[in-house]
Amino acid sequence: MIHVTIYENDRKECIGFQTKGHAEYDEMGQDIVCAAVSVLVINTMNAIELYTDDEVSVLSDEEEGIVSFHENGAPSKEAALLLKTMILGLREMADDENYAEYIDLTFEEV
Repeated sequence: MIHVTIYENDRKECIGFQTKGHAEYDEMGQDIVCAAVSVLVINTMNAIELYTDDEVSVLSDEEEGIVSFHENGAPSKEAALLLKTMILGLREMADDENYAEYIDLTFEEV
């Protein structure tokens, strides 16, 4: 199962996230759940890097399925929208009866 934790500040703004694990929906290279989560997460990080001036910290470990992303300060308006879009996609997957058992989405105030 992929565990995704969304880190929020006291204003419920996303200031980071962490993914951990593998979906195990199918064998490696055929796992559409893992691929979908990866696309959402990687595209969001790339877009924030390309389209904003936000300073961020990113750590990853492909073998463990870990991606850790944190804003170094308050997210810009653009980054906030990109993060909301990523969360929308993850939430849709977590709420879908076909994929819910492969992805766990939680929110944590930090």
